[in-house]
Amino acid sequence: MKEVKIESTLYVYENIEELPVEAAHLMQKAFQARDRAYAPYSHFNVGAAILLDNGEIITGNNQENASYPSGLCAERTAIYYAGSQYPNAKVVRMAISATSKNKPTSNPIPPCGACRQAIAEYEVKQDSPIEIYFMGEIGKIAKSGSLANLLPLVFDKSVL
Repeated sequence: MKEVKIESTLYVYENIEELPVEAAHLMQKAFQARDRAYAPYSHFNVGAAILLDNGEIITGNNQENASYPSGLCAERTAIYYAGSQYPNAKVVRMAISATSKNKPTSNPIPPCGACRQAIAEYEVKQDSPIEIYFMGEIGKIAKSGSLANLLPLVFDKSVL
């Protein structure tokens, strides 16, 4: 037996003013999407904005349903829309912001596991990394240079 160590590297910015201009612009789009989320049950609003290699910016937000499994997260809403409308475009960068009406969100909030898997599908399909910036409502922003940092043992088509 041997031990295998898996490491991830994230970069942390103190606030949105520290972000590169393009990332700050995309995060502002994520804020706007977050403010339009439909979250009457969890009161946890999430917005995502995606920059495609063709220059298009796609946004999405979480959409809840009284039948909880029927809802959809912001990240998947955005990435599935991008895939359906721009099937040959590559996802360059994604910005995510989450806020709660129940408590402050000042720490970076990463995508859930289901969203990580969905993003992984596109990263593998396009054979190039997707930069992911994520934050709460305020405060620090974490950046991952690739979805592989957030889901290092990815389940993809190679195992099927």
